[in-house]
Amino acid sequence: MEPRLKNSFTHLPGALEALHAVHKTVLQVGLPRTTLELTSLRASQINGCGVCVDLHSRTLKKLGEKDTRIFAVAAWRDAPYFSDAERAALALTEAASRLSDRADAVPDEIWKEAARHYDEAQLSALVLSIGMINLWNRLNVTVRNVGGDWVAEMAG
Repeated sequence: MEPRLKNSFTHLPGALEALHAVHKTVLQVGLPRTTLELTSLRASQINGCGVCVDLHSRTLKKLGEKDTRIFAVAAWRDAPYFSDAERAALALTEAASRLSDRADAVPDEIWKEAARHYDEAQLSALVLSIGMINLWNRLNVTVRNVGGDWVAEMAG
């Protein structure tokens, strides 16, 4: 598979830097990095973004995550490896990534459960992070960016 655009996001000066700046802001709030990576992996699985699944799986591995947790993200509801807070973040991720799947895209019970585990700043960062990974997924899928060993340099 070949990407449709080579170096697809470097053609717009400042765009890539702006996207990375948003990510840096999210990291400053104090959400566990593992939670952010798990939610990014799950959204990427939903959206079929091979580059992001590759990247976030590798990042989780570099953070010391066990294969059992990484492999089970797609089935987090039925796997015993996730904390209640992680489950709340994953549920919010799924709802926010599948907006058209139901009339009430992000039901109150999903929001309330996330709010039980995260303060307002953390919730804001989590929502922004979920939105950003969905953006990255859409960009990469649209231009057919391909994962592979080069992703290892970016993971971490």
